[in-house]
This record gives sequence, structure tokens and C-alpha cells, in this order.
Amino acid sequence: MSLLNREVFWPPADELIEVAERIRARLGEWPAAETRWRICLAIPETPKADDLIVFTEPEQTIAAGDAAVLEAHDGRVTLHRGGERFALEGEWSDDWLAALAAFLDCNFEPHDALTLALAWRSGDENKDDAWPVDFATFPRVADLPPAPEGGFPACPDRLGLYPVLPSAEWVERVLDLGVRTTQLRRKTTDPADLKNEIARSVAAGRRHDAQLFINDHWREAIEAGAYGVHLGQEDVQTADLNAIARAGLRLGLSTHGYYEMLRALHFRPSYLALGAVFPTTTKVMPTKPQGLARLARYVQLLSGRVPLVGIGGIDMKAMPPVLATGVGSAAVVRAVTEASDTAAAVSTLQQMFSSQR
Repeated sequence: MSLLNREVFWPPADELIEVAERIRARLGEWPAAETRWRICLAIPETPKADDLIVFTEPEQTIAAGDAAVLEAHDGRVTLHRGGERFALEGEWSDDWLAALAAFLDCNFEPHDALTLALAWRSGDENKDDAWPVDFATFPRVADLPPAPEGGFPACPDRLGLYPVLPSAEWVERVLDLGVRTTQLRRKTTDPADLKNEIARSVAAGRRHDAQLFINDHWREAIEAGAYGVHLGQEDVQTADLNAIARAGLRLGLSTHGYYEMLRALHFRPSYLALGAVFPTTTKVMPTKPQGLARLARYVQLLSGRVPLVGIGGIDMKAMPPVLATGVGSAAVVRAVTEASDTAAAVSTLQQMFSSQR
């Protein structure tokens, strides 16, 4: 866990290393960092892919090659990395660079480590548990379009068991077994099939007074009068969120870390999905699995602020430790669709949620 005897800062900065060490010592045990990032306080002669070059003056610029660049001035920090841009606004402590080194050492990606570093406050290293959990200290994601006026309708705070299902037939079967939150994730290029599957699923949801979400296909969900729609981070840039809100549909958004959580919260969604908690084969994930320790920290920060759903690789065995984090809902796929006895699997999973209350 020690940062000593590593080239964490360039040029070497003993005082920053000492502060980073004190902060890291209060953050607990985390997997070893997969990348040994180097925070460059001056421009290295040959920037490397694992360099984060910090600029604190507006007029500074550099052709950084494969290196990432951090521009920090005037209440704003922008990370440029691999063609992507992550912009955050707010206040930060004088120790933010030391905190950044500490959170990078906890194996967080630079944009999430940066989010945590800006939420850090000087003196937090004196706490027994120094992890940032005060939402008021977290930065804001900059340059986002306005959230829909009035926001989206609310969901129950604890959505419970949340099967994500491939067809209307599966939706009907699971709702008949007493599940009250589910999602249709229909993979088809046939417009007629999609329209029919959504209409049939929405009808089943109404019969059971259930929370039926449609994955991705927001136009069709509006047309069918669905309870809600679930979108990924990339869909926020293309979907008409105002149209979804005007139609009265709930909105669930996928997130994969601190930066995306803050970005999603800007749009005032009905719930946030946090994942992928574990490796999953049901879809290609843009990020590595989050794990239980991160999920618990996400819940600690956001519980009571927005309904939360753990998602990704959650099976029967994994459900109890997932629920132990305090998350109010957990999405499952194969735990239901590949069960040898669907009714028994649903009953067992439902009992796990009942014992959580």
C-alpha cells in the first residue's frame, strides 16, 4: 500500500508524497493499481501513456502524445485522455494532487480518482474512515445540457428484485410469479417485432400494476405508454430526455463509477443502476467490474438521494453480499432465465429481499 520508493510525482515531490501516504493509509484495502500513474508537475521531456501532466495556468498548452493532461484553474479541472474529455467544477483542497495519487493507487480510473480527489478535504486523513461520503463536497460535471424541466417521475425507493428479460413471454411469466419490477431488453432489428414485444410487455405490466422498464427503445416506450425506460450513458447524448419526461415515463440510467454517477444525477433520473458489480457475459461492458467494496461506497454516498440498482453478474450466490451493501434493488438476468426451476428461483430471490427489510 506504500507509495514510497515509487515515481508517483515528477519531478520528485517529497512533501506531496508524504501527504499522499497519509491519505492512502486512511482509505482501506483496495486491489493493487493496474497502472502506475505518474503525476507530472512539469512537462517531461518524453511524455508516457501513464503520465498525467498537470497545468495550472490557462495559457499553458502541450502536445502530450499518449499522455493524459489535467488543466486545473478557475474552479474547473478538465482531464483530457485518449480523445475523451472529463470536466469538473467546484472547490477543492490544497491537497487535491496528493489525494489524486492516493485514489489512483486504489485502482480507480483517472476520471473517477479525480472526482474523489476533488471531493477530498484537508484534514480528512485524520478520520478513522476518510473516504469521501459527503455529497456536498463532490464536484459538478461541467458543460452538460439542461436537465428536463420538472424532472422525471419518482420510483419506489427500493425497487427490489429486478429481472432484465429478453422477451414479452418472459416478462409475463415473471410478473405472474409476483415480481413487480422488470425490464424488457429486446435485441432485434425487426421494427414490427420490437413494437409487438413492447406493447405486450407494457400490457402485462399494467395488469400486474408493475414497474416495467424498456431498455434503450425510448421512442417505442413512449408510444406504448410504458412505466419507464432504461438508458446507458452513451444514450443520454442521443435520446430526447425532454420527450421522455413530458410523456411521464420514469428514467433509469446506467453508471460505471463516480464521474458517471455525478453526470447522471444532473439529469435527475428516477433511479441509477450501479455496475457492473461482477463480470457478466450478457453484454459487453465499457469498464472493469466494480466489485462489492465500490458498490458499498456508492450506496453510502447516494442512499436516500436516488433509488439505486446493483447490476451486472449478480447470481443467486452473489445476491446476499450485494444486498448487504444496502442497495435497494438488484438486477438479474441468468439467475432467472437460466434457472432450472424459474418459479423456485424467483421465490428464493424474493425471500432474500424480504429478509433485507
